[in-house]
Amino acid sequence: DDDDHGTHVSGIILGVGQDIMAYPVRESKIQILPLKFLDSAGSGSTANAVSAIYYAVNMGAKVINNSWGGSNYSQSLHEALAFAYEHHVILTAAAGNSSKNNDASSMYPANLDVPSQISVAASTDSDGLASFSNYGRSTVHVASPGVGILSTVPGNSFRYMSGTSMAAPFVAGIAALALREASNLSGYQVRQIMLDSSSGVSAFSTKLITGSRVDALATLQNAKSQT
Repeated sequence: DDDDHGTHVSGIILGVGQDIMAYPVRESKIQILPLKFLDSAGSGSTANAVSAIYYAVNMGAKVINNSWGGSNYSQSLHEALAFAYEHHVILTAAAGNSSKNNDASSMYPANLDVPSQISVAASTDSDGLASFSNYGRSTVHVASPGVGILSTVPGNSFRYMSGTSMAAPFVAGIAALALREASNLSGYQVRQIMLDSSSGVSAFSTKLITGSRVDALATLQNAKSQT
């Protein structure tokens, strides 16, 4: 990892189910399959992103977190995410960091209409929408913490980062724990449970599809009831 970004995202996913700053760190209940298609400047091709998605599905991944995005639509990317959905994979996508309304200015893959995908905005620690976060009453599903998030970086260290890239992996980690409780659930079912279990927040009522922030405890309790 030559950009710290992937390691930081991975630490957030693992941190949903354990204290990643404890020593010694116990074995996680979640396994990470790290796939790199972006360079040290955070740039990469959609073709390589598509390859990574197919690879993840074929390797048995149950959750795919996409903490990246761009403004150009790709039919190949849409088909890759549809392939993931058909294999019961749940998808999480960062809504973007441009303070824009995704209803009017699309961000991909977050805006792709795939039944098992959750588009994630960034919330603050006071349940407000982060100043940089994209939103969308018709396109962005839910909010998750994305401001001043402390997580892992290479070299056995930690660093604070902010962004919808940090918000999406919280949702991915919750989804992974939900699947651990009820492995029979499809990605679409996990999405519905998570959205139905989210906590309503007045600041998001006109900004997000659910008007809510994710709720880990409620999601896991409701997933267990579906076992």
